[in-house]
Amino acid sequence: MKRLNIKDYYKNMGTLIDVENPIDYAAYHHPDSINIPYEKLLLNYKTLLDKNKRYFIVCTKGTKSRKAVSILEFYGYDVTQMSYE
Repeated sequence: MKRLNIKDYYKNMGTLIDVENPIDYAAYHHPDSINIPYEKLLLNYKTLLDKNKRYFIVCTKGTKSRKAVSILEFYGYDVTQMSYE
């Protein structure tokens, strides 16, 4: 699993997806991120993601993003877990 600190993310690297629920996302998120809650992402990944693009997945504590990255990697997506630490 690829991991990267959020401080090393630049918008031209790929899409930054925050998998927190909308309330937590509204409270705090990286300004370049889009919000796709964890459950929605995993239920709809085939329509939401493109296997030819890079994605960076983040959440506040790292638990949801780690699980999402693990699953999406298994399905062949180019994903990297981002951390705030």
